Amino acid sequence: MSLAATASPAVAEPGDRYRWIALSNTTLGILIVTLNQSILMIALPDIFRGIDLDPLAPGNTNYLLWMILGFMVVTAVLVVSLGRLGDMYGRVRMYNLGFAVFTVGSILCSVVWLDGSAGALWIIGMRVIQGVGGALLMANASAILTDAFPAHQRGMALGINGVAAIAGSFLGLIVGGVLAPVSWRLVFLVSVPFGLFGTWWAYRKLVDQGQRRRARIDWWGNATFAIGLIAVMVGITYGIQPYGDHDMGWTSPRVLALVGGGLLVLALFVTIELRSEEPMFRLSLFRIGDFTAGNLASLLASIGRGGLQFVLIIWLQGIWLPQHGYDFHDTPLWAGIYMLPTIAGFLLAGPVSGILSDRYGARPFAVVGMLGTAASFALLIALPVDFAYPWFALVLLLNGLSMGLFASPNRMAIMNSLPVDQRGAGAGMTATFQNSAMVLSMGVFFSLMIVGLASSLGPAMHDGLVAHGVPNADATRIADQPPVVVLFASFLGYNPVGTLLGPEVLHALPAAQAHELTGREFFPHLISGPFGDALTAAFSFALVACLVAAAASLFARGKAEHVLGETRGERALAGEAVDPGLDGAAAALLPSGRGE
Repeated sequence: MSLAATASPAVAEPGDRYRWIALSNTTLGILIVTLNQSILMIALPDIFRGIDLDPLAPGNTNYLLWMILGFMVVTAVLVVSLGRLGDMYGRVRMYNLGFAVFTVGSILCSVVWLDGSAGALWIIGMRVIQGVGGALLMANASAILTDAFPAHQRGMALGINGVAAIAGSFLGLIVGGVLAPVSWRLVFLVSVPFGLFGTWWAYRKLVDQGQRRRARIDWWGNATFAIGLIAVMVGITYGIQPYGDHDMGWTSPRVLALVGGGLLVLALFVTIELRSEEPMFRLSLFRIGDFTAGNLASLLASIGRGGLQFVLIIWLQGIWLPQHGYDFHDTPLWAGIYMLPTIAGFLLAGPVSGILSDRYGARPFAVVGMLGTAASFALLIALPVDFAYPWFALVLLLNGLSMGLFASPNRMAIMNSLPVDQRGAGAGMTATFQNSAMVLSMGVFFSLMIVGLASSLGPAMHDGLVAHGVPNADATRIADQPPVVVLFASFLGYNPVGTLLGPEVLHALPAAQAHELTGREFFPHLISGPFGDALTAAFSFALVACLVAAAASLFARGKAEHVLGETRGERALAGEAVDPGLDGAAAALLPSGRGE
């Protein structure tokens, strides 16, 4: 038997000043979460050196993947449940807790005293705690903003918040590249002062204006969702790793069991949610056209954006930067710096598109943004692997402008479509799609790149090594390595040839040949051709995803007059007596056709 649904009295708005307090605080929270999603991508080489662990040694690639993905998986799994708890017990309360948990997790990540695999496991575990805090912040930030701002200003507010989210994912690359060479512990400690300040500020200043709904926790729904999603994501991480004689593990029984079993559990989850009186995942919300179209477009855009990060890091660190005089050790930092035009584009277009979408609606900006993003991927395909940087920078600027043009209106369309007392759950569902997309994008893009490299990298590697005096047996051994090993080495900013040959083979070669093989020219020139084929495959997929996202955005209007439940919310804030149930339009969305 479920508890009767009650709505807490609406809290009178403290004034216009409060809106900006809510915006600045939630923007800080989202910024540090997304920054920490990507900060390890550039800092990993220094972290592994700090704990004395070779991530490319057999059996160690799992540590590499889970340091990156553990945070993302946890946020993807928990963000819906925690958004739902925000609807039940107060969004501000859950948000404040998120700041505190995230800060504790950041401190614990930095106090590693263990070396080797034990140290790696400690960091992965503490990243999970960080992820719990991040999920609390992400699940409730959009709902707090939507409560604080009137409908005609929401696009601007969510636009600024959304720009912080996207910019944080790229700023993390630069921050990690700057701090890690000084001390890898600073990569985690940098968030602590902001977390402490944010915890205090949120506790002192934020006011819960949402309508609470007392309800039972959907334990079966939570359990099946978590088990199913974790299984699928773990399966994806193993799918891009070698299996037996195969370059990837998609045919591995373990991967098939994880992905297949996870999908079956998620199907069971859907069945449970359709029958539950108090579901965790409000499937009825997908009957709202704007909500469904906006989330589909957001999912596809996030897949393209996440994959772009991985590919650009490998492209810059493994090929372009060494060809232009940068030592492999220095490439992680410079890779982040050379991607700055993307961040500039986000910062320019995000707030502007949010303000304009308040006036004209989300549709034109979201559609044009996705079309522009698709065009940027087409231009990246057209660029040579050894590009001229001004052209590369202009393409990245176009990508950033287009993504910024899309992100704010898309987010506004989603949040404006939600009934007022479902904003926490709806925001959590949207965040789940975005965070899941980051893991999915890694699986998709790495798989496409491995397929592109598989046919030509081995022969090119073998012939190039033999031509420089490497014994045929050693050249064959290296050429037979799965392409993912080369990709991971490039991703970490290591010299792949020096790592794969090892000191014994290098010391047996003439000094001039050894120097040539481990220099800045040999590997980038060797891989340029095969890598170009892999780039075409990966960016073609991203282009198609963006075109589908543009089509989905045609159905996301996002204007203020389409806000479900807004009339009731505005009457309540004005002090009028209103029915605590959903508005008629929103109530029709429920399976039973009644309010809850």
